[in-house]
Amino acid sequence: MKQNLLAIAFLGISLLGLNSCTQPASKATDYTAYVNPFIGTGGHGHTHPGAMVPHGMIQPGPDTRIHGWDASSGYYYDDNMINGFAHTRLSGTGCADFGDFLLMPTVGEQSIAYVGEKEDKNNCDYASAFSHDKEQAEPGYYSVFLERYGVQAELTATERTALHRYTFPASEKSGFILDLDYAIQEQTNQLMEVEVLNETTVRAYKRNVWWAYRQDIYFYAEFSKPFTYEVVRDTVKAGAKEEPRCKLLLNFATTEGEQILVKAAVSSVDYEGAEKNLKAEMPAWDFEGTRTTAKQKWNDCLKKIDIQTTDADQRAIFYTSLYHANFSPNLFTDVDGRYLGMDLKVHQGDVNDPMYTIFSLWDTFRALHPLVSIIDPQQNEAYIRSLIKKGEEGGLVPKWDCVSNYTGCMIGYHIASLVADSYTKGYRNFDVEAAYKACLRSAEYDTTGIAPVVPKWLYPYIMPIARYYKNEIGYVPCDKDNEAVAKALEYAYDDWCISVMADALGDKANAEKYSKFAKGYENYFDPETRFMRGKDSKGKWRTPFDPRRSTHRADDYCEGNAYQWSWFVLHDVDGLVNLLGGEEAFVDKLDSLFTASSEMTGEEVSADISGLIGQYAHGNEPSHHITHLYNYVNHPWKTQELVDSVLYHQYFNAPDGLSGNEDCGQMSAWYILNSMGFYQVCPGKPVYSIGRPIFEEATVNLPDGKTFVIRTKNNSKSHKYIESVTLNGKPLTTPFFTHNDIVQGGVMEITMTDQPTHWGVSAQ
Repeated sequence: MKQNLLAIAFLGISLLGLNSCTQPASKATDYTAYVNPFIGTGGHGHTHPGAMVPHGMIQPGPDTRIHGWDASSGYYYDDNMINGFAHTRLSGTGCADFGDFLLMPTVGEQSIAYVGEKEDKNNCDYASAFSHDKEQAEPGYYSVFLERYGVQAELTATERTALHRYTFPASEKSGFILDLDYAIQEQTNQLMEVEVLNETTVRAYKRNVWWAYRQDIYFYAEFSKPFTYEVVRDTVKAGAKEEPRCKLLLNFATTEGEQILVKAAVSSVDYEGAEKNLKAEMPAWDFEGTRTTAKQKWNDCLKKIDIQTTDADQRAIFYTSLYHANFSPNLFTDVDGRYLGMDLKVHQGDVNDPMYTIFSLWDTFRALHPLVSIIDPQQNEAYIRSLIKKGEEGGLVPKWDCVSNYTGCMIGYHIASLVADSYTKGYRNFDVEAAYKACLRSAEYDTTGIAPVVPKWLYPYIMPIARYYKNEIGYVPCDKDNEAVAKALEYAYDDWCISVMADALGDKANAEKYSKFAKGYENYFDPETRFMRGKDSKGKWRTPFDPRRSTHRADDYCEGNAYQWSWFVLHDVDGLVNLLGGEEAFVDKLDSLFTASSEMTGEEVSADISGLIGQYAHGNEPSHHITHLYNYVNHPWKTQELVDSVLYHQYFNAPDGLSGNEDCGQMSAWYILNSMGFYQVCPGKPVYSIGRPIFEEATVNLPDGKTFVIRTKNNSKSHKYIESVTLNGKPLTTPFFTHNDIVQGGVMEITMTDQPTHWGVSAQ
């Protein structure tokens, strides 16, 4: 990974938030000054530096490319051309969507000629060059100088609206291009409408088809200066087919240094929703006031954890991680309480208990939701309430909800993890019975009641046939379903989560049933190779077998190989230890993961397998718990060594600062928890594993006013081993503590040393 540090200046202004970030910020600390929004915008992090507020419905920002994996957020740091400023985007994902309602200021003749084939054309004909030297980003604000037009562009936002400010040169031919057919990656524009309501007001609508198979979005914008206009509607040849084009060209004259402002809002409900959002959240043309308020909202989120460190880079990485952890899930309810349901119908909801979207559960159940359960458990409960409603509307809780579309993306049914983890931690402000039934429904193979708007071709992805085999014959045959091993291992964990809920609710029959399913991982362990591997419907191992082999999304694993997936038994580490022959054999096998060659084999090795230490892949989620497994077998110093290695060698204060996709906050949440010194291996068990804290002190400011402080002594880069730990003055002799220890408040004091010790080793 490149370690080129980004030199970036931050403005120090103080900052307000969504429901999750409402406490007044300390006047003494501007946490946003520690954030580097460009971390993850290079490499394959797929983040964006746009202006948004925590969990905002709208994400106005720069768009530099259209095609390819690294266009997933619309922005890539290595680019030097800007297409304009779209209002919607994903962040950190491995798949793209959106890029809606791209707005580009222009000076001179407006060029919209279609140049090049779609697959090799990353920039629009009207794109402008830019330099990072004249680009600035901070939470809630983005600015860049467009060299082609001599225009300074600035963006800020509220939850549902964007405010643009453009400083123009003198020209009789200044204007804007509002590009409706612009979209990231290979989206198809099915419907596009644009209407000029008066000389300063525009509204528009579009329906895209891509990852979200039906993405309806409405747009309402007001301009601070009257314009003349032309609507361009035609078709262009893209490869072998004709594609529709729709652009609105706005024109006006400007004087030197004249500032033109644009207020814009979006809604997934209708035009009225977009207009109401704008009128409610952006009544005035107050750019600096909006920017200051956005900054305050970010400070209210970032101040939930205070760290003390002399390492400016680590401080930047930490607060940027906390920043990225508050991008999604995203608000999905308009100011009048209406929202688009999973049945793609408009519902009247409660604006004070809004719906959310962008749930990347396969990624975020591991660390993001456990983090939120610590710093903002009420917000985590709101996510669960939202998911329960989605299940009621569509027939099933989505695995990966994208603007109320079932994408069918990834594997598992991790609503079970979220529910069990929140419940066992004592956070139950949701309909527990409905949540439990939603988990049971997700574990079945049954497509009845699925929203009729879901295309039939998506059914196998929403309700994989693997669940049928798991439920009926006890395992998933590799000759009957793709990614059989990975699916079955995740099902075993999710079924364990269901058994926890069943036991808590007195459902003895299902507690017993799902406890047995939770042992399903044993079916895939091959004692000869000592890996988890595919077994066919006749009970035979798949051959030939190569634990390094990967064929992306087309083998027995999911974005990984046997080396990485053989450790996915979060809920029963003791059982996995027994399968491998006891603690000593387990340690030897675990050592081999980190010391093996990083060579991969296969025709199409998954690009998600990255951030390698041996065959451990920190750049993708299945590996994220593995470094902590040494704590379970009396080798905690090895956990400390490896966590230290990941923290210092896979996270950097640079655009290429992440070893893989940021994945909607998961990569960031891993860093936040581990840099403070702990990690939750198994969501659903409210127990944390102690690793290697890197800060002198970390203070978690709990919602009830209490604090949980992790203080280190003798801490330095060379002092990565733990000598002793006390919790509220009492010695802690095991490398674990509970969620209740955190919520009660107090102080954990960790003394570090430069040599491995036997702290945390149980008496044999």
